[in-house]
Amino acid sequence: MIASPNKQRVRLGPLGQKVVLLLVVGAALSLTRRPDQYFRIIKYAAKDWRRINQRSLHEAIKRLYQSHLIDYREDRDGTVQIILEEEGKKRALQYNLDKMKITTPSKWDGFWRIFVFDIPEYKKKARDAFASKIKYLGLYPLQKSVFVHPFDCQEEIEFLAEFFEVKPHVRFIIAKDIDNALHLKKKFKLN
Repeated sequence: MIASPNKQRVRLGPLGQKVVLLLVVGAALSLTRRPDQYFRIIKYAAKDWRRINQRSLHEAIKRLYQSHLIDYREDRDGTVQIILEEEGKKRALQYNLDKMKITTPSKWDGFWRIFVFDIPEYKKKARDAFASKIKYLGLYPLQKSVFVHPFDCQEEIEFLAEFFEVKPHVRFIIAKDIDNALHLKKKFKLN
């Protein structure tokens, strides 16, 4: 969520997150001088861009503009450039896969975030990558495809589920009690 005195709180959905990341890719292109890096960046961006529904893209861009994450500039020839604002750059870094972290608040709210997934065998590579990444983020496996974390991480997990194209197979639960809470509290160093 984004909050500031003059801005409305906006939840950045998976498509909005992809748009912001693709804008960062564009910024990276302008900064790179190495041809091999340039082509790797282009390949990554083109692959994601083709997956985006154009109508959904228009709506996502409109929401990003309204939330002041992006701006636009119209050139004399009528072309429009979408510009990533500072707040959008900060948000893009938040969703950079290699730098992604779960924010730890100063005080735990007492709720457990549980993620359950049942990803089909034909998506085994995506399933394994998704599970590996959520383990890396610090989620604790309760069972093979059930993970828990004490702090809010829904946006991060939804982003990963969208990124690995497994979102329809992932469920999110918030629970007050769990039978092995003492073990989990010790694992997460709570209380």
